[in-house]
Amino acid sequence: MPLRTSQSPTRRARAVLGALTVTTAFLATGVAAITTTASAAPRASATRVADKKGKPKKPSTPVPTTDETPPSGNQTIYEEGSTLLYPLYEEWAPAYHKEYPNITIDPAGGGSGKGVTDAADGVVDIGSSDAYLSSSQVSEYPGLKNIALEISAQMVNYNIPGLSDSVHLKLTGQVLSQIYQGKITEWDNPAITGLNPGVTLPPDNIIALHRSDSSGDTFLFSTFLSDADPSGWGSSIGYGTSIAFPAISNSAGETGNGGMLTACKNTPGSVAYIGISYETKAESPPGPALGIAQLANASGHYELPVAGTIVAEAQALEAKTPTDETLSLIYDNAAGGYPIVNYEYAIIPGKESSPSEAAAVRAFLYWAIDPNKGTSATYLGPVNFQPLTPAVTALSDAQIASISD
Repeated sequence: MPLRTSQSPTRRARAVLGALTVTTAFLATGVAAITTTASAAPRASATRVADKKGKPKKPSTPVPTTDETPPSGNQTIYEEGSTLLYPLYEEWAPAYHKEYPNITIDPAGGGSGKGVTDAADGVVDIGSSDAYLSSSQVSEYPGLKNIALEISAQMVNYNIPGLSDSVHLKLTGQVLSQIYQGKITEWDNPAITGLNPGVTLPPDNIIALHRSDSSGDTFLFSTFLSDADPSGWGSSIGYGTSIAFPAISNSAGETGNGGMLTACKNTPGSVAYIGISYETKAESPPGPALGIAQLANASGHYELPVAGTIVAEAQALEAKTPTDETLSLIYDNAAGGYPIVNYEYAIIPGKESSPSEAAAVRAFLYWAIDPNKGTSATYLGPVNFQPLTPAVTALSDAQIASISD
């Protein structure tokens, strides 16, 4: 199912209805395109908690989620946003409709920025985002919620002809910062070869791919670069869903995770940041298998984005997650943690359009975070997501309960 780039007549009609229900405050100020920027989106602080390398804590018994049957009568739930979450929604939608034939989940992509904007405007029932809401967005749109659904991660992929598939290059945030600023331009640069003794790298030019749309993936990647290189990338460029990438000759902008994947496969010498839900496609035909980098975390350990390292990072910050679930999980010093990990969010409008719509959304989201249903390995395995930790599941459960019309 391809990503939709324009709204259907039904969705356009919903946009008109949504505009009629926008609060007086929205009418007074107008609804601006929402982008999370370094100046407008201060990150939630967190005390970093160390963990033992390669030995994530054993999860406790999952917290049961509220079991709520959806309302009777036909209902369609419109979702739009994150292309990282989109493959999971493609699996969820038919499964949920099979279980509850009167409820239809209508998913679409478009990027996290669009998901947040359309949720705020009342165009969709659920906006999807890899980035949490900024303080300015929460202030501008009272009642807008970000509810954690699953735990995800981001890969750094590369297309280096002749490099063995068994090699996972070691890269740091500082080196990637230099690449994306155009200060490191060839793969055999000493800054890269020094991290990878014994690996023969070609003198090929590096093509740095980035997202051209408003993207939660850009938020994650630029946050990692800002944290790892605070006096360089952090002070001069910053992080956000839309940022001004340095204007360098060896770069290209792409749309969506699918666009990044295709461009990286088609461009020898390229490097890209791509959501973990595209890992199978990254390693499979058509096109060459893309390499996946081992990234240095804040403790100096190099880790791949696998289940154990993703869970280790999330568990280290479980107790620091606030009730509104606004927290960065990136570049923590958990020894065995992968450094680009995040909560995948459902962005919920301050008010749904009707009592039945609110009830349907609540029921679906309860199902989505239930470890025996939407969060089971059946759905998370193919996209390489991990379930929320028990304490965070309880926080999401409480937020879902507050969704109203």
